[in-house]
Amino acid sequence: MDSLITAAARALAAGDLLGALKRVALRNDAPALALRGIVMAQLGDLVRAKALLRSAARAFGPKESVARARCVVAEAEIALVSRDLGSSPKTLATARATLEAHGDRVNAAHARHLEVRRLLLIGRLDDAECMLGELDPASFPPALRAAHELVVAGIAMRRLRVKSASAALARAARHADIPALKAEVESACRVLASPAARWIARGEERVLLLEEVESLLASKALVIDACRYAVREGSEVVSLATRPVLFTLARALGEAWPGDVPRSTLIARAFRAKHFDESHRARLRVEVARLRVKLRTLADLSATQRGFALAPRRARDVVVLAPLLEEEHAAVLAFLADGESWSSSALAIALGTSPRTVQRALYPLAAAGKVQSFGRGRARRWMTSPVLGIPTILLLPGPLPSD
Repeated sequence: MDSLITAAARALAAGDLLGALKRVALRNDAPALALRGIVMAQLGDLVRAKALLRSAARAFGPKESVARARCVVAEAEIALVSRDLGSSPKTLATARATLEAHGDRVNAAHARHLEVRRLLLIGRLDDAECMLGELDPASFPPALRAAHELVVAGIAMRRLRVKSASAALARAARHADIPALKAEVESACRVLASPAARWIARGEERVLLLEEVESLLASKALVIDACRYAVREGSEVVSLATRPVLFTLARALGEAWPGDVPRSTLIARAFRAKHFDESHRARLRVEVARLRVKLRTLADLSATQRGFALAPRRARDVVVLAPLLEEEHAAVLAFLADGESWSSSALAIALGTSPRTVQRALYPLAAAGKVQSFGRGRARRWMTSPVLGIPTILLLPGPLPSD
């Protein structure tokens, strides 16, 4: 490696992007192309960066497998940042294995972090946590250590472990020695200080920070969790994610507690019926009986003169935990609220649904001015600026149910 390439690499490592670019801007050999690709990625020109890295990978000789693997890792990072989740994870895993086999532990660890971040983005928390546990950050350089702590914080936030997340972000701030990492740490800290959900009980409503959500779920209250479609009391959780009608009934009863809910209101909310007859009443009795079986260890459902009422068995309070914003396409907005540009296929992967379903959500959102798109065909991307009132994906880690 010649002196110009070495100097450019050192400038890039120090965060001097223009200094690195100045040294390799007029060169077309493989190392220069790779460095230019990395610089362009950090400057925000992801399309040009991806093209340069692919050219560099082709330009490296057959004996330069490590250099090609590094290009693959850099391209994978661009794909993650641009929310291109359609590429095969096996390609990155193969590149990581090559780097590990040749003793490049730093870049191999970076590849592992990219794999973890992808799993985290699509809601596979258990897999992400297991893979991250295979890394020992003690020997990492400062930038990689900061990136590691950011991933630790991301997992902790989605697990609702706010103290662990805060500690990880504090460690990340100490190791973040380049502006891009510092900005990412500051952004994550703002998430912890931003509203995450709504508290609804006894006819009152207020917003909660993530720390307050954690405290609520750890309390002795019976929580109707409208973020994850479950009913909770301490460590006991009854999931209703696959039973949206039952959850709608549970939520209506929880919002009215300690009072009851008229049968007409329950039918309208659960079955979306404007007009109803005796068949709807019979169906309501069936669904209430099913809900009573589901919640038998947590609460009882009793019939009243005008409807039904919820009666917790042990808890002294009933609270509904609801997303900040509830509308037909709130889940799509939750992912777009990170400010990154998403393809409809990437949103489909993250939401666990089909691209066509996501497209049917995006078009009315665009017509309402809530999202915007650029590009055409497969290059089309959707994005929106983070604004107050957009739901957070911290409480939406997996696919959401539909009626």
